[in-house]
Amino acid sequence: MKVLSIVTNRCATFYEKQTESLEKRGVKITHVCPPRQSSDHEERQEIERTKLDYARLYAKTLREATREYDLVHANYGLTAPFALAQPKRPVVLSLWGSDLAGRLGTVSNQCVKYCDEVIVMSDEMKRQLDMDAHVIPHGIDMERFRPMDQLGTQNDVGWDPDSKHVLFPYDPSRDVKNYPLAERVVEQVREKVAESVKLQVVYGVDYDDIPLYVNAADCLLLTSRREGFPNSVKEAMACNLPVVSTDVGGLRDRLEPVDNSYVCRAESELADRLTKVLTSDRQSNGREHVMDLSLDRMGDDIISIYEYALR
Repeated sequence: MKVLSIVTNRCATFYEKQTESLEKRGVKITHVCPPRQSSDHEERQEIERTKLDYARLYAKTLREATREYDLVHANYGLTAPFALAQPKRPVVLSLWGSDLAGRLGTVSNQCVKYCDEVIVMSDEMKRQLDMDAHVIPHGIDMERFRPMDQLGTQNDVGWDPDSKHVLFPYDPSRDVKNYPLAERVVEQVREKVAESVKLQVVYGVDYDDIPLYVNAADCLLLTSRREGFPNSVKEAMACNLPVVSTDVGGLRDRLEPVDNSYVCRAESELADRLTKVLTSDRQSNGREHVMDLSLDRMGDDIISIYEYALR
C-alpha cells in the first residue's frame, strides 16, 4: 500500500512512531509538509508559518498527488484542505485535539464531511464531532516508557531527591498549555507541602531521556486549555506517574479509573488534588490502563482504517 501523508510537523515523535509502525507492516509512505519543521519532540514548541508556507504546501501536495498512491492521509485538521484538493484518492483525516477548537475547529469540522474516514484521539473528540469516527489514540513505546527507580532517575537528571518535583513537559510560551495556571497552582501547593516543591519545565530534550524525567517526577501537571489525549499523559501513565489535569479532551474517561490521578475543573481543585498526590507518596496504577495503546496496536488499527477507505 502506498500512502501520501500530509503533516504539519514530520519531526513530532508521535508521528515518527506512527510512521515506523506502518512501515513495519509494509506501508510505503511519502511525506509532504510545510517549511520550518521543528526538531522538538512531541511537537511541544510552536512553529510560526506564513500564508506563503501553506501556499507552497498546496503546490507540493498537488505535484506529489500526480504520482501513484492508494490514498492520502491528512494528519491534523489544518492539512485536510490540502488532502481534499486532489479529488482522485480516498482521504483519511487524523485529528489531534487542538484542531477542534477556534478557527482550526471551523476548518476541521467543514473538512470531515468530505473525508472518507476520520480518526480521533478520544471518545470526547468523537462526541465533539457528532459523527462517525474511529478512536485511535497515538501509540506509545511501552518498553521505553516503564516504571523505573525514582532515586536513580533523579540522580540521572540532576534533581534534588529531598524535593517534590512537578513535571510540566511543554514550552511555557505555548498559550494553549496555560503555563501561568501551572505556576499559580504550584505556588498554592508550596504552602501546604512540607518539602520544597519544584515545577520542572522539561521540553526539547532528547527523546531517549524523556522516560528518565517522567520517572524522576512525583506528578505530571497538565493545565492545558484544550487537548486530545496527549502523549505526555500516556507516557506518565505507562510509568505509573500520577497525573493531575484540567478537564480537557478525553482525559476524564481515561483517568477516572486510575489510582492517585485526577481531572479537575477549577484552579482550587487542581491545587487540592496536587497537594493530595504529593503528600501521598504513592504511584498510580496507570500502566494497566494504557496497555491497549501500544505502537503495534496503533499500526494495526490504522491499517484497518486504510482498508475501510479503499473499499
